[in-house]
Amino acid sequence: MTHTETEIDAELIRDLLRDQHPDLADHPVRLGAQGWDNQLWRLGDDLAVRLPWVTDAEDTRLREEHAWVPGLAPRLPLPVPVPQRLGEPSARFPRPWIVTTWVPGEPADRAPVTRAAEAAGVLAAFLTALHRPAPEDAPPGRFGRGGPLAGLSEGFAGQLAAATGLGLVPDPDAVRAVWDDAVAAPAWTGPAVWLHGDLHSANVLTADGAFCGVIDFGDLCSGDPACDLAAAWTLLPDGAIDRFHAAYRPAPDAATLRRARGWAVLVALVGLQVGDAGVHGRPGGKATWGPPARAALRRLVSPAAGTGSATA
Repeated sequence: MTHTETEIDAELIRDLLRDQHPDLADHPVRLGAQGWDNQLWRLGDDLAVRLPWVTDAEDTRLREEHAWVPGLAPRLPLPVPVPQRLGEPSARFPRPWIVTTWVPGEPADRAPVTRAAEAAGVLAAFLTALHRPAPEDAPPGRFGRGGPLAGLSEGFAGQLAAATGLGLVPDPDAVRAVWDDAVAAPAWTGPAVWLHGDLHSANVLTADGAFCGVIDFGDLCSGDPACDLAAAWTLLPDGAIDRFHAAYRPAPDAATLRRARGWAVLVALVGLQVGDAGVHGRPGGKATWGPPARAALRRLVSPAAGTGSATA
């Protein structure tokens, strides 16, 4: 992973807009957030400019997001950033970039959900609406997202070893057991459905203790819904997971929940390492990713986790 050599600042944003979207160039510009792969700059009160600043893979993803999200957004019960304009590579910035609507709220890694029952229902409604059969030309998932878990076993082993070596996993055998059970679960035989693909705590927004938006559709893809259903363990507080499963439609079968737990373990292991300062080449890491990852892993290895909730 390498950061772009171009310095991204408000002046650059204004120059890019003047060159390609001059009708937006006079809007006030201010930094919104520095994400894992992108920087987000506020554009007035209602818009945002997102620029990739790490991996080249984001170039294709931005174009796919621009192509697909406007058609999906109207049916979703939570606000999402809807692409409005696409910026092309230029001498000023050698990557594509995108203008979207701005979704207000605080990332859940900084402001966790406290209204558990409401959050479970809202998350279930969002994923029920999103998980509709996707067309054959829908974007494929990166890093195996939406596909069979068996192909990710080597990656899981590496993540578990790394997190364990950092002293972040109290019971690696219990974590491994969750993964082994997920890999052994029957495969998804239904249609490939639309997936957000990256529902971790920094990509879901909250307000007043409840979910209020979902952001960063850069990993939009299609496949097994278990990939997204992992969010029940990684985003919801104790006691809410079974309520989520009861509200999601169609009701997930036992095999889907087993696979979802496997995806949740992967998300939690990555979050643990990202939360540890300096891991994965990001100076300072992202400390706010650690607490939700630890909570998710605790729920997943709980004796009650087979039915979903740590307190059920």
